[in-house]
Amino acid sequence: MSITQQYLLDSHRARLHGEPEPPAPGRHDLDTLREVREYRRFSAVVAGRPARGRLRYALRRWLSPRAL
Repeated sequence: MSITQQYLLDSHRARLHGEPEPPAPGRHDLDTLREVREYRRFSAVVAGRPARGRLRYALRRWLSPRAL
C-alpha cells in the first residue's frame, strides 16, 4: 500500500468516526528538516565546534593539495 492510499484510507476512517483528518503526507517535511538543522547547529556550538560553514571547511581541507 502506498503512502497516498494509506492517507486516503485514514481520511475515510476519520470522517466515518467524526475525527479530524490526519495531515497530508509530506506536509511537515520542511519543518522537520529545519528542526534537524537547528539541532545540529546547537549541538555543534555546545561541543565547541563552529555552527556554520563546517561542510565547506571540511571539503576545502580534503580537496586542498597537501604539502609534503
